[in-house]
Amino acid sequence: GEVWDEFVMHCIGQEWVGPEALSGIPGLVGSTPIQNVGAYGVEVGQFIARVRTWDRKEDAQRTFTADQCGFGYRWSRFKEDLGRYLVIDVSMQFLLGSLSLPVAYAQLAERLGVEPGQRANSRKVRETVLTIRGSKGMVLDPDDHDTWSAGSFFTNPIIPPDQVPDGAPAFPQPDGRVKTSAAWLIERAGFPRGYPGEHAPARLSTKHTLALTNRGNAKADDIVALARDVQAGVERAFGVRLVPEPVWVGMSI
Repeated sequence: GEVWDEFVMHCIGQEWVGPEALSGIPGLVGSTPIQNVGAYGVEVGQFIARVRTWDRKEDAQRTFTADQCGFGYRWSRFKEDLGRYLVIDVSMQFLLGSLSLPVAYAQLAERLGVEPGQRANSRKVRETVLTIRGSKGMVLDPDDHDTWSAGSFFTNPIIPPDQVPDGAPAFPQPDGRVKTSAAWLIERAGFPRGYPGEHAPARLSTKHTLALTNRGNAKADDIVALARDVQAGVERAFGVRLVPEPVWVGMSI
């Protein structure tokens, strides 16, 4: 029930190292294990120790240690069996100090003036992350419709190396596959920022093509139609099917 970003600020104030790169993400602490929330090279699964749940199927409490949570890229056993487990509390373990975790994300490292793998002051990491997120419309602003979204709408595809399009970013994964950029695929498939135009009730953000935004009067059907349009276009162009990151209730794409 704790607001995630307020928790991140609390951690930095206590010199608990870990979640500083996850600043600005909306939602509550209890929701973060569900899809192993992550950004800028950090995932909550790195410092979650235990998740205590209510098992709706067994009608009883059940606690999972980190190795039992099945954490993966935007994934956990709780998302795999969606609706079964209600998160009661989350226990986390942190290093102590004023320096962040090693900065794994190249853009963040560049902004901080450090090399990838080096550490930086945790407060500075938070400020820099909020600046980057704000430039992409990923920090809520009631006056900016580019921020009226569910954040990054599609996960970055993890595919065999021979399926990565020429010129696309490619980040090797432990299982031999490669993670590529959903935003790169969307833009190269013919969906620019602001697609499909200024009069559409739902459109891609003018700051970041991974965000599907409500311009003020969009309905769920408008968001679904836009998501399907982008998904089908990327699959036609590259043979890669994008997977939505938000959880769908009552419909699917």
